[in-house]
Amino acid sequence: MLALLGTVLGCAAALAVTRYIQALLFGVNATDPLTLIAVAVLLVAVAVIASYIPARRASKVEPMVALRYE
Repeated sequence: MLALLGTVLGCAAALAVTRYIQALLFGVNATDPLTLIAVAVLLVAVAVIASYIPARRASKVEPMVALRYE
């Protein structure tokens, strides 16, 4: 959920500063929808993979063992 919120806010910010970044881009329009969608999907995929690995590892720990450790 947090990754999706960050992606939406990031896309909105990218669209807000299109006049400033237009000079830095070569061969791509600043409001190119394919590029914005591709980057958003890539970032969400990385966030899901990065959060899946620790969640899977934590789900294998017995609750009583984790409580005793604390």
